[in-house]
Amino acid sequence: MTATAYHAPETIEQAVALLAGNPSARPLSGGTDLIVQMRSGRIAPAAVIDLKRIAGLSGVRRVGDGFAIGAATPCTALKDHAELAAAWPGVVEAANLIGSVQVRNRATMAGNLCNASPAADSVPALVAANATCLIAGPDGQREVPVAAIPQAPGRTSLAPGEFLVEIRLPARGVGDGDAYLRSIPRTEMDIAVVGAGANLTVDAEGRCTAARIALGAVAPTVVLVADAGAALVGSRFDDAAFAALAEAVKAACHPIDDKRGTIAYRKAMAAVLARRVVLTALKRAGAAA
Repeated sequence: MTATAYHAPETIEQAVALLAGNPSARPLSGGTDLIVQMRSGRIAPAAVIDLKRIAGLSGVRRVGDGFAIGAATPCTALKDHAELAAAWPGVVEAANLIGSVQVRNRATMAGNLCNASPAADSVPALVAANATCLIAGPDGQREVPVAAIPQAPGRTSLAPGEFLVEIRLPARGVGDGDAYLRSIPRTEMDIAVVGAGANLTVDAEGRCTAARIALGAVAPTVVLVADAGAALVGSRFDDAAFAALAEAVKAACHPIDDKRGTIAYRKAMAAVLARRVVLTALKRAGAAA
């Protein structure tokens, strides 16, 4: 591991200046991906910019009727925020499937997103939730959908000098529910072979009025399957709706063959998980109705 400068700025502006002044500098929110990559020699940044001392970047707060999760907030801290866990249980569950307890005590959803792994657990749940990111950079701040951040494995849309400040989740209403499920070879501490997130709204008669279905580990980036959501809208989650959901999900999958799973397996499992995750979200939406 080569010598690397370490900086711990106390403001967003200082962090932007440090990142913009050194193209190879990397921001550190939790470090569970960054440090591993540095130790393995995959990357050799000239500087690490630790974000944890910047006020507001650690913790969860209300933004209007929604929530903002600071970029340096550990995944385990999300479970301790009762309002967030009640409003977005699927997002909180997804974040707490990353690695081990020890890893999650350091790991952050911001880092999980910006690592840009196709198999990241928290990202399908965030995309299904229609979450957005606040990005800071030399040209100021901008808000973009979570889905717009990963561009390819290991590559994001962030420009030089930019970093993620917080993740924002929208307000929840009556009849809303979300969930995330994944398939892994082991019971824990493994990478998703397939992941699926669902976010639903159900009316008082049990009819779906809105649905977002997102898949992980079946394409170079997380896939929001618009046709899968459309298959559910207007239905009461009958067999025909689930059949259409399954077909839409399989059509949206473009996975690879590797030692973790074949293309055929990943497509079939994506359809199975999509149904299961919708049923879990539906149960939660019914409880909230």
